[in-house]
Amino acid sequence: MTGSGASAPATNGDPALAGTLVSRPEIARLAGVKRPAVTNWERRYPEYPAPVGGDPELFRADEVLAWLSTRTIPANALLSGEPVGTTYGDRFRAGLPGGTAGGLLRAVERLAGPEADRLRGGMSLDDYLFWLLFFVDEHIKDPAGGMAEQLRQYAVLGSDHDVAKKEFPPGALTELFETLGRTPVGSEQEARTAFDHVLVRWRAEHAREGGAFLTPPSVSRVMAGALAAVRPGAVHVHDPYVRVGELLVAYLDAIAAHGGGERRLIGGRAPRVQELLAASCNLRVHHGRGALLVEGPVTPALDPGGLADFPETFDVLLTNPPFGRFLEDVAPPPYWTYGTARRTEFDWLQYAVSRLAADGRAAVLMPAGAAFNTGAAETVRRGLVEVGAVECVIALPAGLFTLTAISTHIWFLRAPGSGGHPDPEVLFVAGEHFGHQVSRTQRALSDDDIGRLVGEYVSWSPAPEGGRSFTGTPGLSRAVPVKDIVEYGYSLDPRRYVRSFGRVPADAAETRDRLARLSEEIEILHARAEASDAEAVRWLRRYGL
Repeated sequence: MTGSGASAPATNGDPALAGTLVSRPEIARLAGVKRPAVTNWERRYPEYPAPVGGDPELFRADEVLAWLSTRTIPANALLSGEPVGTTYGDRFRAGLPGGTAGGLLRAVERLAGPEADRLRGGMSLDDYLFWLLFFVDEHIKDPAGGMAEQLRQYAVLGSDHDVAKKEFPPGALTELFETLGRTPVGSEQEARTAFDHVLVRWRAEHAREGGAFLTPPSVSRVMAGALAAVRPGAVHVHDPYVRVGELLVAYLDAIAAHGGGERRLIGGRAPRVQELLAASCNLRVHHGRGALLVEGPVTPALDPGGLADFPETFDVLLTNPPFGRFLEDVAPPPYWTYGTARRTEFDWLQYAVSRLAADGRAAVLMPAGAAFNTGAAETVRRGLVEVGAVECVIALPAGLFTLTAISTHIWFLRAPGSGGHPDPEVLFVAGEHFGHQVSRTQRALSDDDIGRLVGEYVSWSPAPEGGRSFTGTPGLSRAVPVKDIVEYGYSLDPRRYVRSFGRVPADAAETRDRLARLSEEIEILHARAEASDAEAVRWLRRYGL
């Protein structure tokens, strides 16, 4: 690598690398790829940095780093110790003199993994991981803040909120703070990855101890992406069961992807102070902002008037509430206008509808059984459907959550009577066959899966000027008139309606369209198979086979 005295354009990567030039072989070495891969990047991607200084072999290191940071390393190409989500930019930076990319992540992996039992002493792993999450956030916020401020925060929070059942063993806090203190934070993306690593570990342990599950990231992206697309101008955004803010973070991610720059009023409630603190940290680490977060009950019926701190209605409401609890000794709150089903999921549904602004939208994660259970549940569904409050129901694959294989649906809701369509209908999306295995017991939705599920809802959603032309995709979705739903006893199970849709093509044109789509999918699968074969050959050659 060389320094350059020539004038250069404004830095768009790491300012510390401004003026530093690298050659193609150096780029390949630092990024951990073969020399032809660099040439291939140049040829395939027009946005790849151009050579500088009149020398076709030299490139600005900061521009190369910025471009490589947009390219995630495939899981099967990661090196030992590199976590999923590592970019070629992370690897490039780590190879530079004094490079520290991934340093914070490697530190928290040790502190949350092999070192956890020694450092926590008699403290539960649940509590230890929570405090580690808080300390990591404090370090990201102020890397030079020092141990004294961390200790002060620990003392204040521990005494005021009683969230630590036992104290750290002697010397453990000092070791934790010193380890973090000598570890550079690195880039914003590295900081988020390190924070998320502890967050996921803590929520998994918290769930084992009876706490609330973390909403799977792919599910959060479906819910948030759909609402951000159909209500891009929303101001008041609320999650009444905020968990650790994962849905609010996903919504802000989706809005940012749509180019939204408006200042939104974000708020939520959670039954425990730990969740509120974690949600605040999560929003700050990912979006550098705060939110109005307050303590609240596990279900709204236990405190139906407890929204004095928030707007009367919300433009967007999204939540993953607790399921399956029975409200025996609770007086029906005023918003139970569609029935008195006492399972908490039906309390949440009616509450969400009651809090929507006239053009507001809600996404509520529901157990699959809520779509077809009989008795009082059917009464609530009938009431919601008849007033036009149900827009769409998306069936998700089982196994998306850790520690449970529960099947879930996403219900998209609107304010009663706001549909404005002469022939009201509900869109059903049968996505239960989507997803792929990420472990022996857990599945996840791919980017393509998420795009297709969100795309069905967005394509169907009425345009502002009114009217719909999207009736569904055979085998995946179907827009069903309310009168047909009545004939099925107000069942809202997508499989009931989508399975029969497209079973027999309506005409030759539909058959041609369907065959064309299948042909495209086959071509994509062939391309993926060829890429997988090439990757397998590369790894075999790497081991001399």
